[in-house]
Amino acid sequence: MKIVARDIPPRAAWALEQAGVHPLLARLYAARGVRARDELDDGLGRLLPPAGLKGIDTAARLLADAMAQNKRLVIVADYDCDGATACAVGVRGLRLLGAQQVDYLVPDRVTDGYGLTASIARRVAERGADVLITVDNGIASVEGVAEAKALGLTVVVTDHHLPGPELPAADAIVNPNQPGCTFESKSMAGVGVMFYVLLALRAELRARGIFDAATQPKLDPLLTLVALGTVADVVKLDANNRRLVAQGLKRIRAGQMPAGVAALFHAAGRKAPVATTFDFGFALGPRINAAGRLADMTLGIECLLTDDAGRAAELAGTLDGINRERREIEGGMRDQAMLMAESLFQEDEEPPPAISVFDPDFHEGVVGIVASRIKDKLHRPTFVFAASSAPGKEHELKGSGRSIPGFHLRDALDLVAKRHPGVLLKFGGHAMAAGCTVDADSFDTFEQALAQVAQEWLDAATLTRRIETDGPLAPEYCRADMVDTLHHEVWGQGFAPPTFSEEVQIVSQRLVGEAKNHLSIKLMHQGNPVDAIWFGHTEQLPARVLLAFRLDVNEWKGERKVQFLVEGAQI
Repeated sequence: MKIVARDIPPRAAWALEQAGVHPLLARLYAARGVRARDELDDGLGRLLPPAGLKGIDTAARLLADAMAQNKRLVIVADYDCDGATACAVGVRGLRLLGAQQVDYLVPDRVTDGYGLTASIARRVAERGADVLITVDNGIASVEGVAEAKALGLTVVVTDHHLPGPELPAADAIVNPNQPGCTFESKSMAGVGVMFYVLLALRAELRARGIFDAATQPKLDPLLTLVALGTVADVVKLDANNRRLVAQGLKRIRAGQMPAGVAALFHAAGRKAPVATTFDFGFALGPRINAAGRLADMTLGIECLLTDDAGRAAELAGTLDGINRERREIEGGMRDQAMLMAESLFQEDEEPPPAISVFDPDFHEGVVGIVASRIKDKLHRPTFVFAASSAPGKEHELKGSGRSIPGFHLRDALDLVAKRHPGVLLKFGGHAMAAGCTVDADSFDTFEQALAQVAQEWLDAATLTRRIETDGPLAPEYCRADMVDTLHHEVWGQGFAPPTFSEEVQIVSQRLVGEAKNHLSIKLMHQGNPVDAIWFGHTEQLPARVLLAFRLDVNEWKGERKVQFLVEGAQI
């Protein structure tokens, strides 16, 4: 564990402060690459224009033509939160713009697998569809798109994943990561891409005289769903994504949100008037994702589509129950998988450069979360596999992987596939998260091959867990109202939430929680007493230690006190 303070360009911090930004925020923003106050402008007018997205004009024309002829549009979604919100945005947005026949279909994680397959294309055609629209998938669905085209469907692919060597022969592809696309924000989530398609479609309908600037439908209410899906998919929060998220948060805080989002806040015990990106990533997102992991993502999408408060509350309650079940399954799997991972090396040894574990009793809907937990603890690229539950696929293992900075997981899988043809039956994903399918007999080969790639690509520095922090926290900022100010801002992947670090004196410490697996600490911070908690940590700390911590507020009997959430310690 190494705690490293970020560089804070003094000139940028000074310029932001002179422009009226709070001194602490100026320092934090400068350390994250912000150089001028106008970069912090989150107004809708500062969003990148849709025209920069390759294929978006074609997609808009095709959809406008289909709507003019009252054709049947069917959206094929994905079974995670990004896919669910993208589907809901698509259905709501197309209806807002005048489409009369809009339906959706979401694949089942177990029986269908990921993306637009040939069988999914046939099911869409059986529904009487004329146009098939993918959201958060499709860029790798060469066979599925070919089948849809053979069945006479018009196919519009909207996606954000990295393309493979061959693009599908769709009528239109909108994906900032496709070859030849010059759109500046390569990090948009699938829900963001679909929102942009709707913006382009509205412009096309305006050009056709369907409505004008004064009478056109407002699409900005959809930004609550765009914000939720963007944060939950853990894409990089570049300037454009931060604007999308900020706009969604503003509407939620003002009480302007779909009934399902409001119901999810209530089910999660979170307060919408003070909503944060943390709520999206750790409260609402997991409840929607749970449907795709253990049940049917239709539940999640219906929750986001309904305008009936009672129905929304019922669905949110169901999702909350599924999420509790997911946590129970994950707990047992996590403990078992961690034991398996730790058995790969001796206590006095370093873990192997990459970790792959499989157990026939693992649940395939939870392998990604468990991989993330192992990756967090051991700081190694990690894959967790479960046996497929799909009929006729019992001999296949489905794996989900999570990576560390400096190791591009999808590229690593690509190299494994080239070196060992036939081992990977299917794979795809991003730099930090990916999935793959292997034959059960090939698991050992995969494990060794991935470890070999990691051995070649990773050095000692990359394999050492680093916590980047914003350095010391001045005592005058250790106030509840300052914490509220920080929480109000947009933080997330690629725009890390504020984390501070300095040497503190430990006054007392004890284990708390039902399982006694959290360390409660009383410490002295620059001469002032502060309470702290380190979740999931049980080892005692020395009397003086360098801590990395985030800020939170603990409310007790009406009193609000600052609390440190410990992220790590350098001893």
